[in-house]
Amino acid sequence: MSLTGQPVRVAALDCGTNTFRLYVADVYPDGMQKQLCRETEIVRLGQGVDRTGEIAPESLARALAAAQRYGAILNELQPSRVRMVATSASRDARNASEFVAGVEAGIGVKPEVIAGEAEAELAFSGATRGLIGRFPAPYLVVDLGGGSTELVLGEAQAEAAYSMDVGSVRLTERRLVSDPPTPDEIALAHDDVAAMLAKASAVVPLEKARTIVGVAGTVTSLTAFYLGLRKYDPKLVDGTALTVGEVQQVCADMLSMTKAERLALGFMQPGRADIIGAGALIWADVVAEVARRVAEAGGQVEAVVARESDMLEGIAAKLAALPSK
Repeated sequence: MSLTGQPVRVAALDCGTNTFRLYVADVYPDGMQKQLCRETEIVRLGQGVDRTGEIAPESLARALAAAQRYGAILNELQPSRVRMVATSASRDARNASEFVAGVEAGIGVKPEVIAGEAEAELAFSGATRGLIGRFPAPYLVVDLGGGSTELVLGEAQAEAAYSMDVGSVRLTERRLVSDPPTPDEIALAHDDVAAMLAKASAVVPLEKARTIVGVAGTVTSLTAFYLGLRKYDPKLVDGTALTVGEVQQVCADMLSMTKAERLALGFMQPGRADIIGAGALIWADVVAEVARRVAEAGGQVEAVVARESDMLEGIAAKLAALPSK
């Protein structure tokens, strides 16, 4: 692919349970995307939603402040097409309409509260860009968020998807309340993930996977940890392939650390340090269960790959493919 022809400038926004993200790119006729802006703010929109069923006032304030800042960026870059999606916390909260109205006022676009399966398909589209020929298919894309974890299997496109009602924020609030987590807390958390994986496996044939592709901040941060980075570098993280054993070890190391120890890691975002233990547990359990099922079916997981390219790129591609008005 090359940067030829007339591009379409698009903007994709995504607000999940933990992060609010913006991506602006010029998309060329051959599908190549030239990134112009990528921003991430940890707003913790889903703080307490699992317990109260509502978005907390302080969480709403953080998210709407980010929306105002993103609105200014959009005014400067002038994309011709904009789409924003909202995921787990916005699906679950009774007062999600306040968030939707506030964001629409800030950026001029109404957020779409999408279902987990739609989220999974967008993640698959973005995460598998450029993987064909580099790693064997089928791909199992795992989008590990704060409130939910999407599993989607396919080759050239998504073929089966399931949204597990477990994520790094939700599992931290439910189970991993100590610093560091106690063995009993960890055991209960493993049980929660196992129950969700059992449900997922009835919908997604996990045993068919040959490459596991992980996206979102937990996976990329764990990969930075594995690489020993002192400062986060997306170019080094993107496309890094680990073995199943390496994933298990790096996740166990992160889970055993205190919040202060995680914060001391040069690449760690402050708003991620308290929840990445739960994220590491989920990631380790998903990878282990998939590898077990693949082995039982006579196959082998060839690689576990971290991607920077994710749902935002998937949204951008779909926006660019829309017919001109």
